[in-house]
Amino acid sequence: MTRHLLRDDDLTPAEQAEILDLAIELKKDRWANKALAGPQTVAVIFDKSSTRTRVSFAVGIADLGGSPLIISTANSQLGGKETPSDTARVLERQVAAIVWRTYAQSGLEEMAAGTRVPVVNALSDDFHPCQLLADLLTIREHKGDLKGLTLTFFGDGQSNMAHSYALAGVTAGMHVRIASPADYAPRADVVEAADRRAAETGGSITLLTDPVEAAAGADVVVTDTWVSMGKEEEKLARIRDLGDYKVTPETMTLADSAAVFIHCLPADRGYEVDSEVIDGPQSVVWDEAENRLHAQKALLVWLLGKKDA
Repeated sequence: MTRHLLRDDDLTPAEQAEILDLAIELKKDRWANKALAGPQTVAVIFDKSSTRTRVSFAVGIADLGGSPLIISTANSQLGGKETPSDTARVLERQVAAIVWRTYAQSGLEEMAAGTRVPVVNALSDDFHPCQLLADLLTIREHKGDLKGLTLTFFGDGQSNMAHSYALAGVTAGMHVRIASPADYAPRADVVEAADRRAAETGGSITLLTDPVEAAAGADVVVTDTWVSMGKEEEKLARIRDLGDYKVTPETMTLADSAAVFIHCLPADRGYEVDSEVIDGPQSVVWDEAENRLHAQKALLVWLLGKKDA
């Protein structure tokens, strides 16, 4: 059966842990696994600009013995004359998997429904599951077992990162706090899905508007840019609305003394986070950026294995 990763709760708790275990093994011996030997080709499609996603998938596919085919939708028929499902039916005859960084979640769902090869959400407006696998890998490396840890996300609770932290965090058995103004709270259906998953794992999802309360005792402190791609015209309003949720050195003193700070990057220094934090001793953002490579390689290996099962 072909499996896809379109949103974080597509993985069960056991499957998420299996992929993270595999990522740890692949990181220890980077070139040992050649799941894409041939070389097999993986289509990596970009609607949005990218640094970490583009580099980590291209390098990871090559590490696995494959060939990355980087496609810009600006120079293809996808999103113009051709539907995602038709594009998928063309690509599946020639590639081993499809990775797509796009806007609408519905496009990914249509593509996955129309193909026999794995489809990976490399970022959509709603979710960023590949980033969360890298983040969970990083937290596990620095904090040990994920289950029972408290993770606080500060900023736009309606962002793809907040949604993915809610789903992936509780899948790992973590206690996830989303600290945002009430008008920026996560989507109700995402919170409901997180609650259902938390009932399985012993994790929890809590929405808070008080940043001081949200920071208290946290094991992991997280933020993301306040102005996501496609929302640039909202920058001034977002700076005004989210200013109290900036991660500062004072925020880190409220968290657990051994807390780590993560940020998926790129960071808008001085807005959602102070440079003293991102460059400070509790920051693990550079490990996190590297771990995109290892986590995504593990995901591809796992998905290809499921396809052959």
